[in-house]
Amino acid sequence: MKQVHQDELNSFRAAFPGLDQPINDEPLIYFDNAATAQSPQVAIDAVTNYYSNNKANVHRGVHTLGTRSTELYDQARQTVADFIHAPTATDVIFTKGSTEGLNWVAQSFAQQLTETDEIIVSVFEHHANFLPWQRLAQQTGAKLVVIGLTQNNEFDWAAFEAKLGPQTKIVALTMMSNVTGTTIDMRRVSAMAHEVGAVVVADAAQAIVHMAIDVVALDVDYLVFSGHKLYGPMGIGVLYGKTALLNQMEPALVGGGMVALVTNTTAEWLPLPERLEAGTPNVGGAVGLAAVITWLQTLDQGVLQQHVQRLAQALITGLAQRPAVTTYVASGSPIISFNLVDVHPHDVATALDQLGIAVRAGHHCAQPLMQALGLPNTGTVRLSLAPYNTLAELQRFLEALDEIIVYFRR
Repeated sequence: MKQVHQDELNSFRAAFPGLDQPINDEPLIYFDNAATAQSPQVAIDAVTNYYSNNKANVHRGVHTLGTRSTELYDQARQTVADFIHAPTATDVIFTKGSTEGLNWVAQSFAQQLTETDEIIVSVFEHHANFLPWQRLAQQTGAKLVVIGLTQNNEFDWAAFEAKLGPQTKIVALTMMSNVTGTTIDMRRVSAMAHEVGAVVVADAAQAIVHMAIDVVALDVDYLVFSGHKLYGPMGIGVLYGKTALLNQMEPALVGGGMVALVTNTTAEWLPLPERLEAGTPNVGGAVGLAAVITWLQTLDQGVLQQHVQRLAQALITGLAQRPAVTTYVASGSPIISFNLVDVHPHDVATALDQLGIAVRAGHHCAQPLMQALGLPNTGTVRLSLAPYNTLAELQRFLEALDEIIVYFRR
């Protein structure tokens, strides 16, 4: 690796203060990035500065702090819109996270679907992109169609094509599995779904970290992601929607900040985006997310992603060399799930934590996938990589795993 690339990786890692701490008297090794990523100092500083110097409600007061806060909030929306190549900033709605955005979209169809309609999801979905559609099907009588796995544990395109038809009204799919890292080509999905008149909803919660997102090129109708997985603050997320569809959505919440006129018997909503953002928004979260996005755009994403790919390949190779390990991972994925023979994932994760290594264990909010993989009662151990992880950390993990294997075989 060229020294300049290593310098950039070192600089990237140094930007995250949370990584520099001991856990159980061991240096922290953080491999739980798919659940939530650590935040760089630039995001922490942006949030701190907002609350220290600019905190006021937005789109309400005419005083100086109110004006500053509103400008920062509006700038954050434009930053996000530019990042995902949305045609206009008003197509970006701030939410608490992917879960809230998906629920809002699902409920906007509650008065539109009938018993003759179908909603397509996949077995790869996080519960956030499964349960809202399951509930919508129960509310409306529509059929929930779940696309399964191929023999190679990939998305079953043949089944998807066979299930698509005039009865399909919604296709809601993840762009990247949070368990195996399996990716689904959303541009292909959109082309196929739109041929039968279906609306396409993309869950980009994992994908937003590992690939460039262009909502126009993907031609998705809705897309969601969460700030905290993109190194930003918790409690802030994004719902993108095509303008016409957002205008058709009834607000999930009504109250202050989203009305143009209220009488005793009527209410008139403001235009987008305010009409879908009732109440006081998470301005500090939006500012922090925008700071992260702005910072990320100054970096060489090719270098960062190539590093993650090298880490992933090294990890997959290392796990394959251990007969006691069974892996569940797509080729080249930065998200790697595995199990040890006859050892519960929680026991593995607890043992690793004692050595300062943070991983995730369980069903990862993806129980339908766990059932499809034959793991309904146990789940998996999951490592999810970020550019601030290192080969030295992977080597330490593999050494720790060997210690755990020996311990449980005594």
